[in-house]
Amino acid sequence: MKRAFISETADFLGLVGQEVAVSDWFEVDQKRIDLFADATDDRQWIHVDAERAKAESPFGGTIAHGFLTLSMLALLFESTVELPATGMGVNYGFNKVRFTAPVRAGARVRGRFLLKEVQDLNPGVHLVWSVVIEIEGSDRPACVLEWLTRRYP
Repeated sequence: MKRAFISETADFLGLVGQEVAVSDWFEVDQKRIDLFADATDDRQWIHVDAERAKAESPFGGTIAHGFLTLSMLALLFESTVELPATGMGVNYGFNKVRFTAPVRAGARVRGRFLLKEVQDLNPGVHLVWSVVIEIEGSDRPACVLEWLTRRYP
């Protein structure tokens, strides 16, 4: 794990082009997958029917929803990056999102965060993060993306 402490908004400028943080590993167990299915009403069998997924899917069991993997960004980021106190931080969107490998139930994932771009909003700052969500023991990541966030005083 690689932690980052950013004490002032100006510190972001010195981090552009650098991998700022790598999170701990977090397990994506069947309970988390089921709860996500309940919250989103996405109960496709490849996510929630372990017997059928084992018998019929090419993955040998259930897999996490791609959007569950994506939704874990905040957990992965906030577990490893400490930012200056701000009035609020918001998700601004994504430039690209690709789900490049399935996350099987029971797998562990972690996030790698590279600060790609900083724009002064005066007040506030617009940040572009290059993110890779890795799967423990896999050659291919679960997800690669550009994440846009904003922080306001």
